[in-house]
Amino acid sequence: MKPAKWKALIADDEPAARRGVRQLLAAFPEFVVAGECRNGAEVLAALENSSPDVVFLDVQMPGIDGFEVIKRRTVERMPAVVFLTAFDQFAIKAFETEALDYLVKPVSEMRFAATINRLLKRLQSSERVREETILVTTSRGATVLHLSEIDWIEAAGNYSQLWVGRRSYFLRESLQLLEKRVEQNGFIRAHRRALVRLDGVRELTRTRAGASIAVLSSGVRVPISRRRSASFTAALRQQAVGHD
Repeated sequence: MKPAKWKALIADDEPAARRGVRQLLAAFPEFVVAGECRNGAEVLAALENSSPDVVFLDVQMPGIDGFEVIKRRTVERMPAVVFLTAFDQFAIKAFETEALDYLVKPVSEMRFAATINRLLKRLQSSERVREETILVTTSRGATVLHLSEIDWIEAAGNYSQLWVGRRSYFLRESLQLLEKRVEQNGFIRAHRRALVRLDGVRELTRTRAGASIAVLSSGVRVPISRRRSASFTAALRQQAVGHD
C-alpha cells in the first residue's frame, strides 16, 4: 500500500455527504483525510491550521458558504478546490474561482476517480517545480515574496521592480539575471523591459493598431512586443493545456 502523501479536507454541512466523500477517497491511498468541517468558519480555521493540499468544498453551507470561504482566504492562498453541490447552476461561478473541478451530488465512483486523476497531475506537477522565493527590502525591513504572488516584473535601471497587484518592490538585480531565476516558475518576456507570470494573465487582447496586450488578474495591462507576440501566445496556450 502506498503511504499517504497528500492531505484532504472535507467540508459539508451534511454528515452523510462527508461520509460519502471519505468513502470515495478511501480508494486512493495517496490521500489522508486531514479533517472534516461543517461550515465555512470551520473551513477557514482548518485551512490555517492543517494546510491541506485539497479541499472538497460544499457550495451551500450555513453562515459562510463555499464561495465566501475562497473570497476571504483569497484564490492565491487556497489549496486545490473541488466543489461539491446538489445543484449545477453554480458551475460557472465555481470555475471563475479557479476550482479544479465541480462535482454534483451524488457523485459516482467513475466521476470521482476522474477528478482524483486530474488532482494528482496538478499536485505532482507542483511538487516537481519547487517554488522559489525572493527576499526584498522595504522601509519596514525584509519581506519574502513567493513567485506565485508576483504578477509581473519590469526593469528599473540596475534594479528590477516586482509588482504584486498594485504594490511594487525593488530588487537590486538586473532583469536579465532575474529572468534566469524565474523562468522555470512560469515567467516569460513580454517585451525588452518586462517579464510576466503566465498564471496571472487573465486574457490577451489587441489594440486597434494590432498590438498585443496581456491583461493581468490585477487589471494591469502589459504590452507584448511584436517580436515576442507569437512565443508569448504559444506559451500561454501551453499553460492552459497543462491546467486541463
